[in-house]
Amino acid sequence: MLAIITVIYQNYTILDDFFASLKSQYDRDFHVFLVDLTPRKNLQIITIPDDRFTLIRGENKGYAHGVNLGIKAALSQNIARFGVVNPDIIFDTYFTQSCKHALDQFPNSIIGGKIFYAHGYEYHKYKDTSSTLQAPLADSSTLAAQASKDTIWYAGGRIDWAHATSHHIGVDDLDHPMYDQPILTDFVTGCCMVYDKSVYEKVGKWDEGYFMYYEDTDYCMRAKKKGVPIRYEPMIKLWHKNAQSTGGSGSDFHTKAMERSRTRFALKYAPWKTKLHIIKNTFLNQ
Repeated sequence: MLAIITVIYQNYTILDDFFASLKSQYDRDFHVFLVDLTPRKNLQIITIPDDRFTLIRGENKGYAHGVNLGIKAALSQNIARFGVVNPDIIFDTYFTQSCKHALDQFPNSIIGGKIFYAHGYEYHKYKDTSSTLQAPLADSSTLAAQASKDTIWYAGGRIDWAHATSHHIGVDDLDHPMYDQPILTDFVTGCCMVYDKSVYEKVGKWDEGYFMYYEDTDYCMRAKKKGVPIRYEPMIKLWHKNAQSTGGSGSDFHTKAMERSRTRFALKYAPWKTKLHIIKNTFLNQ
């Protein structure tokens, strides 16, 4: 069985597509642990689809705290395989099957999948390609093919240690066969992180010192120090409504939360030159 663990905060409408796409799973041997960190005064009734779902209420101490609550609940039910996902996603029909297959192939690993922008949530808009592509060889059939492709949000991760920033490979590119190649990668995004109990026993809980962002990259860094491979496996697919739990990409909350977490991550792992740069710009120039 696969434990699907997700953390929700207030924006309950994003769960409609989350639930709907789970109903269409080819492999239905899964259990969802939905961790709701919404303050009690703002709580709404969540209609749980069936007995494959467990609702957990918790205090809003951040995303990592919510994930830890979900993992704890899964372990209490003797479930040893975990898929940590964001709630603002749409699952591929073969998501659970693909997660299990990847874990069969690569036990004791942290695995991430190919994640697309959900249609209409792209950071850049690609739908009206006829007005933006002016090359003479871009005929109508080429434009139609490009417009029908999904846009990559994550196809592996790279850490820029000179700036202590994490970057998604392939982000904003239209899907291409080169993104169908499994690779070892620097980090897996917490939007979809798949691993088993053996990894948990080596690495432990997620660091709750991060309120939001970089807690996933931190977990991967700790895992690598324990000899755990970090893998991108494109057989796992889903679509992401980018940053819908934090007011949208580029919102004030999104930007401030990202910078606070980046600072914590840099001071833990970055080279000394980068740490000194971060300290100067974050603390000394205030």
